[in-house]
Amino acid sequence: MEDSRLKLGKHSFNSRLFVGTGKYQTFSLMKEALEASGTEVVTVAVRRANIGGKAGESLLDHIDREKYTILPNTAGCYSSDEAVRTALLSRELGISDMVKLEVLGDENTLLPDPIETLKATEILVKEGFTLLVYTSDDPIAARRLEEAGATSVMPAGSPIGSGQGVLNPNNIRIILETLTVPVIIDAGVGTASDVSIAMELGCEGVLLNTGIAQAKVPVSMAKAMKLACESGRLAYLSGRIPKKLYANASSPLKDF
Repeated sequence: MEDSRLKLGKHSFNSRLFVGTGKYQTFSLMKEALEASGTEVVTVAVRRANIGGKAGESLLDHIDREKYTILPNTAGCYSSDEAVRTALLSRELGISDMVKLEVLGDENTLLPDPIETLKATEILVKEGFTLLVYTSDDPIAARRLEEAGATSVMPAGSPIGSGQGVLNPNNIRIILETLTVPVIIDAGVGTASDVSIAMELGCEGVLLNTGIAQAKVPVSMAKAMKLACESGRLAYLSGRIPKKLYANASSPLKDF
């Protein structure tokens, strides 16, 4: 079965796994894990990557720009003004016009601020960005972001870095049924089965970081995440059998 490419604005990709660049022990380990994951899109936190001519080593020095599309993100921003400035900076530096928007509500939960996120979305859409927006798994918030012009809506499977997987698949299903833009699970992925579950629900992709970077063997986990993303997508496209309360024999009841 042949799948179509994932389209995000003017960009398109074969891989549906987006991988972050934080929390690795070394840059060389990060590079190995990115290779093993098969990803084509690598996320970079603009505020934390020493970008823009400052003294010292930059994370971007260790990412092959010919091989990967850089997805700058506004991680660490707690207001729409801060997030908008960060996104504009990433474009000014020539990184990308495709940005992952993240506006957090507080430091303890790292949950998104829905009001500031919507405000920043409206501004950046008018600025011409291809916008992938991090949000909660609230279907109404997701719908408002699509109406504001988000290219993709990215509900959290569970809190950032928690490794709890997709805690509320019912809400994700509602979001998938309601929205027409690509839905990409972002945050909370702990292992390969979490990726598979998200893809089997019908999500267009999964973005993760900690699940690979802090695994005991990151490179092996990266490969597992790649395979889970592919198998989950194939299972979704293939169409699972309906769940039934009672048994249904796989062999004929009578011989013919």
